[in-house]
Amino acid sequence: MVAITLPDGSVRNYDGPVSGSDIARDIGPGLAKSALALRIDGQMKDLATVIATDAKIAIVTQRDADALELLRHDAAHVMAEAVKEIYPEAQVTIGPSIENGFYYDFARSTPFTPEDLEKIEARMHEIVARDETITREEWTRDEAVAFFQKLGEKYKAELIASIPADQAIGLYRQGKFIDLCRGPHLPSTGKLGKAFKLMKVAGAYWRGDSKNEMLQRIYGTAWFDEKELKAYLTMLEEAEKRDHRRLGREMDLFHQQEEAVGAVFWHPKGWTLWRVVENYIRRKLEASGYVEVKTPQLVDRSLWEASGHWDKFGANMFTVQTPDERTLAIKPMNCPCHVQIFRSDIRSYRDLPLRMAEFGACHRYEPSGAMHGIMRVRAFTQDDAHIFCTEDQITSETVAFCELLKSVYKDFGFEDVRVKFSDRPATRAGSDAIWDKAEGALLEASKAAGLETTRNPGEGAFYGPKLEFVLRDAIGRDWQCGTLQVDFVLPERLDASYVAEDGQKKRPVMLHRAVLGSFERFLGILIEHHAGRFPLWLAPVQVVVATITNDADDYAKTVLARLKAAGLRAELDLRNEKINYKVREHSLAKVPAILVVGKRESETGAVAVRRLGGSAQELLALEDAVVKLTTEALPPGA
Repeated sequence: MVAITLPDGSVRNYDGPVSGSDIARDIGPGLAKSALALRIDGQMKDLATVIATDAKIAIVTQRDADALELLRHDAAHVMAEAVKEIYPEAQVTIGPSIENGFYYDFARSTPFTPEDLEKIEARMHEIVARDETITREEWTRDEAVAFFQKLGEKYKAELIASIPADQAIGLYRQGKFIDLCRGPHLPSTGKLGKAFKLMKVAGAYWRGDSKNEMLQRIYGTAWFDEKELKAYLTMLEEAEKRDHRRLGREMDLFHQQEEAVGAVFWHPKGWTLWRVVENYIRRKLEASGYVEVKTPQLVDRSLWEASGHWDKFGANMFTVQTPDERTLAIKPMNCPCHVQIFRSDIRSYRDLPLRMAEFGACHRYEPSGAMHGIMRVRAFTQDDAHIFCTEDQITSETVAFCELLKSVYKDFGFEDVRVKFSDRPATRAGSDAIWDKAEGALLEASKAAGLETTRNPGEGAFYGPKLEFVLRDAIGRDWQCGTLQVDFVLPERLDASYVAEDGQKKRPVMLHRAVLGSFERFLGILIEHHAGRFPLWLAPVQVVVATITNDADDYAKTVLARLKAAGLRAELDLRNEKINYKVREHSLAKVPAILVVGKRESETGAVAVRRLGGSAQELLALEDAVVKLTTEALPPGA
């Protein structure tokens, strides 16, 4: 007798072993039709899996949160089958599901073209229409290696050969196609449906190692219905329009070039945007009791070894060798340096919490393939801070930080913020007891701050658990920005202490925290979120005064002087061009307000105000326009 407990707590008894598909049919024809997989004691399995002992199970349908990942994994396998049918010489390597889709890497001497993708996608639809049953088989490692070697699939054979000999190898068969995979998979190719599309081809190194052969990676996206697919493709179109790299050029904010890979050349308008954001954050920090510091760029290797960063991040550090044979690292983060400031004096419990902030310029060697505009760079500036506090202050400091963070995000136009709780990684510093204490403290503080968190297993920092704050932008994309980490490890490793109320030395707790993350990445997010159409307080150029005729040049200069005297970031356009041309050009540059002046305006002391995105104009007296714009341009909280 096998007792099967369902999610509602009900129990079904079977005379012997029973499969997931049998259970689904037993519950009802509707569930049998919609069933995709099986969850046994929390683990996702193929629907055909046979259960021989008592278990808690759930039938997975497309309503389940993790069903989409299952669908996309199958899409990768169907794509691989299609490629092998059309291009038998291509070798298959690795093909997982990823966020919003899937990919598969292929070894093929001839590059795939857009026309090839159309053929592959059409063949994928044929494979779905065949509704091929997908079945799991278990082979020995050596059998599987020999099989794929015989097929000429050297990459797959190499992958399998790296698996220990005593482990059973899971292979999945659909039609004539067979592939290595741990699963699970859909019951048949027909369950994939029609809502998928192949997107692009890119290069990828075998096993992600630049020393290995370059493969061709085909990316695709897959959804449960065509409405979702269409919405996603529409979002991509909108994302392309908002691409910060394109807008950066159009708005003359920044550029990047090969002579400084992973760094940013900020133009005057872009640096104005940077300074507006930096000054805003500085005001918020000062109001919240932070002190600002500045620490060195080059720090001896010994400090990074003592902190543990050398072992963890040494490969990503830029280093220099001095004539006296010292190894210095360009700092990749600020925390060890902040501990040095804390240690530079005798600290008392009365000094805590000490909130130490720095706009710290950092450098990390990011692989060239990982970089993306100003979103992922090698040279970046963090809005970094470390709060040195007692254990009793963790909760109150977390609550205060979360209030600060939410207010900042709201001021920048982000209302939808989600929080992940990232716990201990496999490779970490500190004992399990320390991690138990740190995770417990952060969980308690999160509850006190009223946060709803989702678990992000194993993604904590090597020295402590962390909260990750994820922003959702105007077109529904998620961006991880702010963090808060509880650290009992670095104060111990770097010998930081304070004198407690009883006169004894104690270790402070370090709260590592950032709101924006890095300025470069946050500004890229901000550009795309607003599509370059910043609110007046953020816009690098807030107002342009544009003349209709040269007769108004002198008056236009007076208007400009008045705007600048009021503190507005204003420019003048006296070019001998038609006013419609000028308006169109400044609109493309995303200038929020254009003050149009001609002979009539100069005679009456007025301006015609045109707003970005609007076709109408408002005629105002100059002083009324200045007051209106100045009020609107005030930064939040100013």
